[in-house]
Amino acid sequence: MGLLLGLFFGIGLLLIIATFVAPGESRPPQDGRLISRSRELLASAGVEGVTPGAFIGACLITGLLGFALMFAVSGALPIGAVFGLMAGAAPVALAKSRARRRLAEFRELWPDVVDNIASAVRAGLSLSEALAQVGERGPLPLREPFRRFGADYASTGRFAESLDRLKARLADPVGDRVIEALRIAREVGGGDLGRLLRSLSTFLRDDARTRSELESRQSWSVNGARVAVAAPWLVLALLSFQGDVIERYNSPVGAIIIGAGAVVCVFAYRLMLRIGRLPEPERVLR
Repeated sequence: MGLLLGLFFGIGLLLIIATFVAPGESRPPQDGRLISRSRELLASAGVEGVTPGAFIGACLITGLLGFALMFAVSGALPIGAVFGLMAGAAPVALAKSRARRRLAEFRELWPDVVDNIASAVRAGLSLSEALAQVGERGPLPLREPFRRFGADYASTGRFAESLDRLKARLADPVGDRVIEALRIAREVGGGDLGRLLRSLSTFLRDDARTRSELESRQSWSVNGARVAVAAPWLVLALLSFQGDVIERYNSPVGAIIIGAGAVVCVFAYRLMLRIGRLPEPERVLR
């Protein structure tokens, strides 16, 4: 009896020690916030082959080049610094602009994609075959992601995983809704798939038409905000070629004036966009 108690006590003590000494379950490294946001921005813009690190490096190089150029022209450190920051933000602004254009283009094309899938299903194709044939007969900007879906599904046979990879390639909030609706329809089954696709197509067309009308009315405020913010910095860039004038900014007081002007412009621009912007669709079904 004493031997058994000693054995159980030893095993229990060994298990307690093992919880502190034994290596824990390995977890994949988590990306930082900057890396993850850069990856999402590149995916939304449809940029492939560029890593988040390369994108951040391009921003830094562009900023340094802008600083060196304006400092060489003006000879004023504050002017070189503020234009270097603007140049560093240029790749981000370009990627965001491309993402907005891509989102607007896809928003107009998704109803046609849903109609294409509905026609294929009515013709007797399975849902996976209907999605794959969008890569051959669907709208041209959306063919490549669906063509790669067809290749993924043909090689793996896993419909859910192929849908996840398709959703990651599209990086589109409307596409997320369409794909999740198709996923639910396939898992639930039944004869309501055609009716679901018709209802989804009608909803997407109404949503795209309403949003395009609102964006056309909102564009004047956005363009006005951009012109108002860009005007003083364009004047400052032109003044940089006049050494006697721009020399006044090459001082602590000049740096404070330029910094305060930059803060006011950023705040006013963000406020104008905040007042006039439409709520952007978010990718809640990732």
